[in-house]
Amino acid sequence: MNQANPKKLLLSKWTAVKPIAKQKHFLVSKVILPESPNERIEFVEIEAVYTKKVSLISWRDLTNSELWIQGWQ
Repeated sequence: MNQANPKKLLLSKWTAVKPIAKQKHFLVSKVILPESPNERIEFVEIEAVYTKKVSLISWRDLTNSELWIQGWQ
């Protein structure tokens, strides 16, 4: 299990265990803040390093070591 704090995810680097659309290396480009400050952060935007394609995922998915590895490997 990867440790991830949603407030410290911005610009962090991640490697997909199984390539997504032939992309393996990603960067957290944006942390989606909730409308209400009392709510918790749920989503982040990840950007493929090579193609610059942006996807929206739950930040908790990054804690699953079967899907993501922290850093570029």
